[in-house]
Amino acid sequence: MRLGLSCGFWGQGRDEENIALVERADALGVDVVWVAEAYGPDAVSILSYLAARTRRIGLGAGVLQIPARTPAATAMASVSLDSLSGGRFRLGLGVSGPQVSEGWHGVRFRKPLARTREYVDIVRTALERRPVAYDGEFFTLPLPDGPGKALRLTHTHRPDIPLYLAAVGPRNLELAGEIADGWLGVFVAPDFIAEQKAHLDAGLARRHTPPPRPFELDGTVALAVGEDLEACARTVSPYAALYVGGMGSREHNFYNQLACRMGYEREAERVQELYLAKDHRGAAAALPPQFVDDTSLLGDVDRITERMRRYRDAGMSTISVAPWGADLDARVAALEAAVEAHSRLGDDGAAG
Repeated sequence: MRLGLSCGFWGQGRDEENIALVERADALGVDVVWVAEAYGPDAVSILSYLAARTRRIGLGAGVLQIPARTPAATAMASVSLDSLSGGRFRLGLGVSGPQVSEGWHGVRFRKPLARTREYVDIVRTALERRPVAYDGEFFTLPLPDGPGKALRLTHTHRPDIPLYLAAVGPRNLELAGEIADGWLGVFVAPDFIAEQKAHLDAGLARRHTPPPRPFELDGTVALAVGEDLEACARTVSPYAALYVGGMGSREHNFYNQLACRMGYEREAERVQELYLAKDHRGAAAALPPQFVDDTSLLGDVDRITERMRRYRDAGMSTISVAPWGADLDARVAALEAAVEAHSRLGDDGAAG
């Protein structure tokens, strides 16, 4: 199992700190850094800058929003980032949610799985430098009543850029297994991975041809290092409460639904109720400590090592840590502790 890094959303006054954290991860041999976007700074610009500031670490879009760009624009950005980084780019895609898709991008959220399937088809066609011609429900290329013609990308660094799908719900997990090279998970808990993996495997079984590379399972987990476990949990609980309580509407919150499937239905409802009422502190306090511990790496290096071992044994390919702390020094120390814990996995006779 490899170790990755996630810095969360950029553009919140900590960009220089995030850059320093990524540079330290590059020096430490961390496998990949994932960059997210919502309705602030875009991931492509940030990844371009990180490509120039790093040398070895993989650069992952985690994720590029499907409603934000045409498939052709995503293919163009992908080949640019892959070329500039010397083949280090990994493309993660996600449908976002109804509020962002319709409120920010002006794209209807209907049939997100069908839209994703068409989108991935077109991106792959473009990356393979085949003429892009498509007649789907959501995308028609070229337009049939004008002067357009089927074009192909003028250049690619690699024709097989790894493509991941961010997926939370069961049907989206199956789609990821069927059409992607890997899965990007969030709030991943070792005891719940088997259920998620069953959906991924169902999708993999529907492939007409075997995948060109082993299917990757990459999960982002919050990281807080310290001797006081309760304090560590308090450090990351506002982040978890934001997703479970406020990342979406009352009717459409995929992370809230995930918490319900994990057995926290009553608690997730309470967290959402408080968060939508603007009681963010109360929502964080209402989040069950067990949920935070299930989906995070908390404690000292010994405990984090044990938790990483559980993720590895559950089948994860990569665990991408999101280090939390009061300042850069604390976040770097947390990252270094995670690297130390990860290095210990090779000492027990199992693959690391």
